[in-house]
Amino acid sequence: MDVGYFTVARAGTFTVLAVALVTATARAGGPAATRPAAGRSFLFTYAATVTGLRPGQAGRVWLPIPASDVTQDVDLADSQGVPVDVSIGNEPRFGNRIESFALPADHGTSYHFTQTYRVRRREVAGPIERCPVSAGAAMSDPAALLRPDARVPVGGEPTRTLLAHTTLPANPIAAAQVLFDVVDDHMQYRKDKPGWGTGDATWACQSGFGNCTDFHSLFISLARTDRLPAVFQIGFPVGGGDAGVVKGYHCWAWYRSGDGWSPVDISEANQHPEKRDYYFGHLDADRVAFTVGRDLELVPKQAGPPLNFFVYPYVEVDGKPVPQERIDKAFSYRQPSDR
Repeated sequence: MDVGYFTVARAGTFTVLAVALVTATARAGGPAATRPAAGRSFLFTYAATVTGLRPGQAGRVWLPIPASDVTQDVDLADSQGVPVDVSIGNEPRFGNRIESFALPADHGTSYHFTQTYRVRRREVAGPIERCPVSAGAAMSDPAALLRPDARVPVGGEPTRTLLAHTTLPANPIAAAQVLFDVVDDHMQYRKDKPGWGTGDATWACQSGFGNCTDFHSLFISLARTDRLPAVFQIGFPVGGGDAGVVKGYHCWAWYRSGDGWSPVDISEANQHPEKRDYYFGHLDADRVAFTVGRDLELVPKQAGPPLNFFVYPYVEVDGKPVPQERIDKAFSYRQPSDR
């Protein structure tokens, strides 16, 4: 499928390079693959119950807010259990929107809240000229997207193991295509053994399996090593039909080539090999994005360490993080009645 790119690396001939770039452009959704982009509207409900509390115990809740950008329009349709004096701020590195509030003094042994968002999601069908997410400091500085994260090294074992005998093309889209295929060929989407889901690129390289977090952490590590700016984005998938329950998050990655941004969803390609070409440079409309980046400091700053990623509620009680096992989460979607 991708022999042309590796031939480019060895031979460097103009003819083969042209074939490789046309193929990469088509897979990325460029002129060779132009078609109308699809869209989808739905209501997304984000609910949780914090358990194991003592009555009146002091605590604070942080929630990610899905932002409107070039890929989606989002409005808050309904909110229950969130105090009216909620604080809303922007996390400075990536521009993530965050709301935070103190647990009401009259809470009992548990505390429940629900928020419902009206979402209009657009399919991404090719590179985007504008930054695809809210622009924080890191998003406006490509050099910031070349630095390592705590669990995403630049260089090291992933590069030594997976790219030891590969010379990447100079063209960034063609190089990203090679990295996409390398990760897809190396990994299996599996969650049947411990260790998956932390987005540790070295672990993913060693294990060869994991979930979307592991796939895209490995891609980002390899991309940044090749001086290709890349960033992690996380949200939720939305299934078919008019309504459904969402079991958990989904994530993907963006890389920057020149002044454009292109997405990859390698874990979806791995689960659906028939759509492998599509998920290089495309994102379907069956999702909603919440936040970007890793190693996040919230607003106001949390007492605990930076968050590996931020998509579920984060809660501190008496200045200490509440384990996710004590936060019962429930996510769902449905078609709006006025569609």
